[in-house]
Amino acid sequence: TMPEPEQEKSPDRSRVLSCAGEDREPSLAAAVAAVRSGACVVLPTDTVYGVGADAFSATAVNGLLAAKGRGRDMPPPVLIGDPTVLMALGRDIPDAAKKLAERFWPGPLTLILQAQTSLSMDLGETHGTIAVRVPDHEIAREFLRATGPLAVSSANRTGEPAAVTAFEAQDQLGDSVAVYLDGGATPGLVPSTIVDFTASDFGVIVRAGKLTATELRDVVPYLEERQEPEPELEPDPEPQREAATTTEPAGAPSVIEPGPDDHASQEQLAPNDNVSDEQAAPNDNVPDEQPAPNDNPPQDQPTSVEAAGESTDPPSESLGQTG
Repeated sequence: TMPEPEQEKSPDRSRVLSCAGEDREPSLAAAVAAVRSGACVVLPTDTVYGVGADAFSATAVNGLLAAKGRGRDMPPPVLIGDPTVLMALGRDIPDAAKKLAERFWPGPLTLILQAQTSLSMDLGETHGTIAVRVPDHEIAREFLRATGPLAVSSANRTGEPAAVTAFEAQDQLGDSVAVYLDGGATPGLVPSTIVDFTASDFGVIVRAGKLTATELRDVVPYLEERQEPEPELEPDPEPQREAATTTEPAGAPSVIEPGPDDHASQEQLAPNDNVSDEQAAPNDNVPDEQPAPNDNPPQDQPTSVEAAGESTDPPSESLGQTG
């Protein structure tokens, strides 16, 4: 007799938790507990669905990369629930970056910055940079305020289509994710626009996305553009690869030390810390004392960009798409 063909294991739909109505609070609580245990969680964003893990846990981040079938050479971006958290993640943040964050966050804008050297994050081969975004999605921000910063990439296997529903994400990621937060269908494949501030204080657009260069230049007139190949769809940028610099930005010290006002203690960013609403006042995002932009920003500075959570950012990365 012929052996019976093995049937594909159907996904465990009990891992998909609704965020509608009265289900929202217990579902978010279960997802927060999963993150704190070091597991991966899928969440909706304003682009596509993203898969997230505790950004302060190297083991959790490695689990995220393994779930996607990706290596450490493609580090995920970081999503935060409140713009004020940016000051604890980046160092020497140029005024132009602060202005863009104040104007377009929450929204489809990812900023690549020099990371605080005090951060206890291991996201992969970031070359001392960090890609950050605040998604314009209420459920995502509520979740991120409860967990603290999360490493987030599009909720799909690398090379596969980005997911716009929790079930599509589960069909690809299966048991590698503990909880799937179902917030309904997401808007889809237009990724976040990625602006790199590691090579120039004026900023360089390294991936086109939902926000146009014209819209960004209304806020930062001297923003530069660099042509990039079409990225893979992901929820958010994973720009760190491109941010890897072969030359030091003008005026940058060879050894990075956080400034006295920018230094973020690990307590400030403990993954379970919540950011109060008062902190989120629109004008609180950025201190006034920041270095003036360099007069001669270096040209052709390589930066690495992968869409984080945006499939690589929907159109290109999804979290831009997530990111």
